[in-house]
Amino acid sequence: MVVEQRGAQEQPTGEINLDTKDESQPKAKPFVISKQMVMEAYRKVKSNGGVAGVDGESLKEFESDLKRNLYKLWNRMSSGSYFPPPVKAVEIKKAGGGKRTLGIPTVADRIAQTVVKMVLEPVVEPVFDADSYGSRPKKSAHQALATARERCWQKDWVIDLDIKGFFDSLDHNLIMKAVAWHTDNPWVLLYVKRWLIAPLQKQDGSLEARTVGTPQGGVISPLLANLLMHYAFDTWMRRSHPGIDFERYVDDGIVHAGSLAEAERLLESIRERLRECRLELHPVKTKIVHCRDDRRPDRYEQEQFDFLGYTFRARLSKTKWGKLFVGFSPAISRAAALKIHDEVRSWHLTRQWSTVSAEALGKWLSPKVRGWLQYYGKFSPWALRPLLSHLRRCIRRWAQRKQKSLRHSGNRAARWVNRLALKEPRFAWLQGVH
Repeated sequence: MVVEQRGAQEQPTGEINLDTKDESQPKAKPFVISKQMVMEAYRKVKSNGGVAGVDGESLKEFESDLKRNLYKLWNRMSSGSYFPPPVKAVEIKKAGGGKRTLGIPTVADRIAQTVVKMVLEPVVEPVFDADSYGSRPKKSAHQALATARERCWQKDWVIDLDIKGFFDSLDHNLIMKAVAWHTDNPWVLLYVKRWLIAPLQKQDGSLEARTVGTPQGGVISPLLANLLMHYAFDTWMRRSHPGIDFERYVDDGIVHAGSLAEAERLLESIRERLRECRLELHPVKTKIVHCRDDRRPDRYEQEQFDFLGYTFRARLSKTKWGKLFVGFSPAISRAAALKIHDEVRSWHLTRQWSTVSAEALGKWLSPKVRGWLQYYGKFSPWALRPLLSHLRRCIRRWAQRKQKSLRHSGNRAARWVNRLALKEPRFAWLQGVH
């Protein structure tokens, strides 16, 4: 892997008194880490929330003795004696089926990782590619989707890249080489190395040593992944295949091609390049897709792909003048919709929420629905109608179970839901949904 550019070292400054009465502050530390940085890192972790790690300590419990806990963390990091605890393995369902293992650090470790991220990110961020969108300040999935949509209109073919076991396969030596190119800060290098080799604690309590990979779920992991992929893929593409457009969101990538032959050549070249960087393209999920629409009506085996929770495929659309046409555009993917349906089903609204008021239900439910609408309603919002109709039916059944007067009349319950949508702002999204 070729590393091509070195940035300047930057560190936030400022101090805050975290000294404790029963622990004296050493006069000199091997590493210069300000207490203000540790406090700021804590604030960032607090705003992001999260669950407890292997020590079982929640954010609220950590805050019960906040000053002492932050002082201990600062003291250990400054002295070089901080060793990350194991990360907690948590399995979650993948949108496309199967399970993904997340590594959840402890609260203190998330703060420590944030301290390092605050130093490293300003150094590497300016060199990252404009078409790298994942886990970056002022970049978003919607930007990647909008760019991909526009380029699919311009180019006939897409390579849908899927890296097999990405976070579990990242080469530690290549990561350290990339980090060391951008900073010679000894404590940043020290702690990045320690986080890479911190063991994974499985659900049965056993520890799994790690010689490759970085835990998906760690604060520093997306930045390290972006840094490796910047040199393994982004800069290599610009150098080896100038003029070829792509969008990358951490490990999800889309590459555009003008012909099937060009797409096939590009795919083999990318496959070999990633192999050199100890990464492997998934043999089934990686595919070449034809962007079929009115201008490109020829049929091929692969004519759709999923990217960031959206499915790109030919869809019947309407111009602003009302004329129908077939365009290649994104809408919420079937996998994402099924995942939301599964979550709604897990709530058991009619049984477990029957004693809760409409106001309390709306307060709990509204942020979740609003998040779905904001993300999946950005493109082809009409595709969310089946989901909203399902939610409406769930609320109607909830109302029928809660109120005796509605139990034997679906029409009366539907009118009650209509009034709720008009009366309670948190249920305004129900208006016009049937």
